[in-house]
Amino acid sequence: MTSIQTPLQLGEALRQTRKSLRLTQSQVALAAGVGVRFIVDLETGKPTVRLENTLRVINALGGELQVSGLSSSSIEQSSEGRRSDT
Repeated sequence: MTSIQTPLQLGEALRQTRKSLRLTQSQVALAAGVGVRFIVDLETGKPTVRLENTLRVINALGGELQVSGLSSSSIEQSSEGRRSDT
């Protein structure tokens, strides 16, 4: 598992994974349903990329997003459609 704390680190990890799988940016874009420009922006660490599309790219590369340090009860409530702002 890789610890990611910045958009640049995420982009670098995704770029390295893509290259290790011998995929082009175009191939990943097609598999994830995003544009090549999005892949370029993501891999260069652009901080304003869309989370939904980022998750698609991670999935297309065979990855999974895991978050640590958050309360598991908050995550469970969110996944059940409840909002806890307190």
